Amino acid sequence: MTAQRPDAETTSGSIPGAGRTFTADVTRPAPGARGFDVFRREWEAQTGEALPLPSFDTGESGAFRIGVRAAKVHDAVVADVRFTRFVGRPSGSRELGDRVLVHLMSEGSWRFVGLDRRSESATVTAGSFLARRNGAPTLFDVAPGSRATVLILPTSVLDGAHDTRQILGSHDSAAMRVLRAHARMVRETVHELGGPAVLASRDALVELTRGALRQELDDAEPRLAPALARAAMLLADEHLADPGLTPASLARRLNVSLRTLHRAFAGTGEPVAAYIRRRRLECARRELLARWGRPSVTEAAARWHFADGSHFTRAFKRQYGETPTQAMARTPRLP
Repeated sequence: MTAQRPDAETTSGSIPGAGRTFTADVTRPAPGARGFDVFRREWEAQTGEALPLPSFDTGESGAFRIGVRAAKVHDAVVADVRFTRFVGRPSGSRELGDRVLVHLMSEGSWRFVGLDRRSESATVTAGSFLARRNGAPTLFDVAPGSRATVLILPTSVLDGAHDTRQILGSHDSAAMRVLRAHARMVRETVHELGGPAVLASRDALVELTRGALRQELDDAEPRLAPALARAAMLLADEHLADPGLTPASLARRLNVSLRTLHRAFAGTGEPVAAYIRRRRLECARRELLARWGRPSVTEAAARWHFADGSHFTRAFKRQYGETPTQAMARTPRLP
C-alpha cells in the first residue's frame, strides 16, 4: 500500500451487527511521533476501541511507518501488518487495557526489549510467534520490510497456558497452522458475516489460540471445522508435488484423526481426496497450456501423481469437459 496523503490512507467497511474491517497506511516519513499518533486516531475511529499500546517516542526520524489491514471480531482484532520502519520507545506509563497480543511473524523480525528489570526481552523471527500479556512498556525494533499478523485477544486465551508472561515458539505446529488459517479466513470474510457468525468466529479464534499456546487442538469442537479444513487445504497446496500427499498424511501433520479431517471437509462440499486431485489437475493443466516448455500428457500425469495417462485424461475431461489434447490444441505454443 502507498499513502495518498502525508498522514494516512484509511478505508473501512461494516455491516450493522457484524464485524468491521479497515486499512491504514502510515508509510511516509513523519516528524517525531506524528505517524504513530495519526495511526492511533485512525485505529480507534475504525475499531471503536483504544489501541492497546502507550504513546510512542520515535525520535526525530519519525520511525513509525507501517501499513495495516485489520478486522475487528467482537472483542478481538486480527491485523496483518507490514513495516517500512518501526523503532520506538514508549512515552506512556504502561500499555492500555488487559489484553493478550500474539505476534505471528511471516517475514523479517520484531525485537521486544524490556524497559525494566522485571520485563523479558525477546526477538520474534520469520516462522515464529510471541504471545504476551500487556504489561510494562516495551521498546520495539522491527526490521524494515517485516510482515506479521497480530492478534489482539482477551486474557482468557491464556487459561491453562504454561506461562502467562510471554510464550515464544514456532508457528509451524499443527495447532498454530489451524490458528493461522482461521485468522486469515476471519480477516477476509468478517465484513460479510452477521452478528451470530461474528461471535462464533471470535469464539473459534480464542479457542484456537488457547489450544495453540498449549500445543494441542480440540478436534471435537465443531466450530473449529472450517479452520481445520482451511489449514488442510493450505498444507496440501504446499505439498501437491509430493507423492506421499494423502488425506491420511494431512491428518497426521495436523495432529487430528482422519475421521475428524473428513468431517471438517464435509462442510466444504468436497472430500479431502477430491480437493487434492482437483488442485493437482489445475497444476497439470497450467503446465499443459503454457506457451512454452510444455510437458507431454504422459509426463504431466506422472509429475502430478496420476496412475497413468488414461486415468489422467479421464479425470481431466470430467473436470474441464475436454481432453488434455483438445485443450492443448486450442492454445498454440510460442515458436
